[in-house]
Amino acid sequence: MEGLMLVAKGAEADLWLDPDWNGVKVIVKRRGEKKYRIHELDIEIRRSRTIRESSVIHRAKAAGVPTPLIYQMDPENAIIVMEFVEGKMVKDTVDSLSTEERTVLFHSIGEKAGLLHGAGIVHGDLTTSNIILSKGRVVFIDFGLSETSEETEKRGVDLNLMYRMLTSTHFEHTEELFEAFKKGYRATLKEADDALKRMEEIGKRGRYVERE
Repeated sequence: MEGLMLVAKGAEADLWLDPDWNGVKVIVKRRGEKKYRIHELDIEIRRSRTIRESSVIHRAKAAGVPTPLIYQMDPENAIIVMEFVEGKMVKDTVDSLSTEERTVLFHSIGEKAGLLHGAGIVHGDLTTSNIILSKGRVVFIDFGLSETSEETEKRGVDLNLMYRMLTSTHFEHTEELFEAFKKGYRATLKEADDALKRMEEIGKRGRYVERE
């Protein structure tokens, strides 16, 4: 990754910024080798996860969820070259918005989450850190933990993560934001109430474990 700027280092993959990849600004995502795994197994895991992530991003886009464009995918080296999305993380914009703007924003996020789940995709890390507000629209990023599933349980886990993120990061606006999110979610997913009910059950399980 010589000449590129490291912008994020994760447990599974690192993100590098290339300001001029064939004339465009891109993010290069690379899953690094894990020495603790058997070499052949490590290669296959990184390869399969790279293919899966690229496939999920394409599937999400086809379902109407804005995601980064993928310019190149190299499964053998576990690399994805994708669009650099100009904008700000939703996490960093909430406090600067009016009540009406926040409501519109989270209604839109809920709609896109519903489309995602309706397409059989569970994001796996559905938080305001992984949604970019770009040119008036929301763009979902970082599908590294995503999977294809229509299970109510997994949808509920996604929703519970979003709610927990709101209570910890945007606690002053949590109920207002999640109410708008739920309205948007119900507008695009017919099984929304089942997933939201499961989210509540999952939240209760967590509180019970904490008390124990």
